[in-house]
Amino acid sequence: MRIDVKAAAHLLEEQDNILILCHSHPDGDTLGCGFALCSALQKKGKRARVACADEIPTKYAYLWREVERQSFEPQFIVAVDVADPKLLGHPVEEQYAQRINLCIDHHGSNILYAEKTLLDPSAGATCEIIFELLRELEMRIDAAVADCIYTGLSTDTGCFRYSNATARTHRIAAEMIDCGADAPIINQVMFETKTRTYAALERLALDSLELFYEGRAALVTVTQEMYRLSGSDESECDPIASLPRQIEGVLVGVMLRERADGTFKASVRTHRPVDAAELCRRMGGGGHPRAAGCQLEGPLQCAREELLRNIKAVLEA
Repeated sequence: MRIDVKAAAHLLEEQDNILILCHSHPDGDTLGCGFALCSALQKKGKRARVACADEIPTKYAYLWREVERQSFEPQFIVAVDVADPKLLGHPVEEQYAQRINLCIDHHGSNILYAEKTLLDPSAGATCEIIFELLRELEMRIDAAVADCIYTGLSTDTGCFRYSNATARTHRIAAEMIDCGADAPIINQVMFETKTRTYAALERLALDSLELFYEGRAALVTVTQEMYRLSGSDESECDPIASLPRQIEGVLVGVMLRERADGTFKASVRTHRPVDAAELCRRMGGGGHPRAAGCQLEGPLQCAREELLRNIKAVLEA
């Protein structure tokens, strides 16, 4: 059942012992949502904590600086920025996928798996919805919460460069700065700072770059061997996904990432008129018009062939 912000706020007012779930391979939006909501609920006197199947990259450590570690048996479960429970990852999916009371999300591909869903596909980031929710809860947004919300807005819009950054996104970001969000430092950490291991991984990935279909599609591959050679890991590779689309003439840019189990994740970024979400839906995935993803079976050659076949179909449609 879809509900509005007022109903979602009322639900949270009535609950305690609240577990907030982020998606696996977490990004700034799911983490910003999770820790903003957790911090606000704790300051309201409620017991709340955040859970994620994967280790959270250390660059996000500032998000939970004022969040208290709490242990309790969950009575109410909220998923943030999770369009499908399979995105929760193991073992969180197995533990909680059938028990989610409220989902807060901005993905048009959300499958409405939760008991109640607060969904706004027009939002540039799910953190926009969290902002509206906290305002409905009459919560004061302090600097710690503002950092969380600003992080989600900035990272999901490519530092406000992508087409999903609306006037509302900019207004909320400005308000977060007024509330104390350290925008210069957040943007420096998220967009201008590279670890040495990431730099080595990026170089290896770019060496794999291939162009297809008269230069309208570009593909980079990240393998487990590249992680070994660079000293990097899956937690660092997200920025690589945006690189193929930056090449002149490319409409579809893809990072094909090998997982430890031999399967592959395709991270798709597109320019108009190609719809990334529609392309990924052909392969069982989903997302947004300009950024989407899907899972593919290995080996690498099979994953590449399926991906390229579908890219060709979309480009020729």
